[in-house]
Amino acid sequence: MFTGIVEELGEVVAVTDLPDAARVTIAGPIVTGDAKHGDSIAVNGVCLTVVDVVDGAFTADVMRETLVRSSLAKVTEGDKVNLERAAAVGQRLGGHIVQGHVDGTGVVLARERAEHWELVHIGLPPDLARYVVEKGSITVDGVSLTVVSVSDVDAAGGTSAEFTVSLIPTTLELTTLGRRAPGDHVNLEVDVLAKYVERLALPHLRAEEVR
Repeated sequence: MFTGIVEELGEVVAVTDLPDAARVTIAGPIVTGDAKHGDSIAVNGVCLTVVDVVDGAFTADVMRETLVRSSLAKVTEGDKVNLERAAAVGQRLGGHIVQGHVDGTGVVLARERAEHWELVHIGLPPDLARYVVEKGSITVDGVSLTVVSVSDVDAAGGTSAEFTVSLIPTTLELTTLGRRAPGDHVNLEVDVLAKYVERLALPHLRAEEVR
């Protein structure tokens, strides 16, 4: 489990394509300080298992399912990535409960700059929109954020959804979100509690419908 509080901005130093998979090596002296084989590190919000640690960098294998669902399929050498080690029992939960299991990707639509913060508009996949609520939590590229607003927009005759998040200077400076431009894809993980509630409530809602 993670908290969505990024510890370090790492750098991809190598990417090796494998059959239906990829192997990535990422430099991150903070997260590798106590890392060992089998540990979990979130990379742009994706939980990866450490295969090896050498000279402040760790290597991890990325399976096909992760490549399909996340933006890690597009990472290349030199890219900056958000890094967070798994939460330790007893520490403060500064963000919210994050599994590191990406639900899909969104697209940065626009950025509105202010003097001390920035509002970012992100396109939301239709199948995830129902889990995103105003003032709720969402993970964007591994960063725990509070949803400012959620809205439906008319895109070329169809309907799609978007949400906004407000980023403070620290988030803009210390994570990849300060570098994301309109058109860039970002990893999204919705609040897992919302999915559990829906799963538990659905049979009861269906039962009411047939009465």
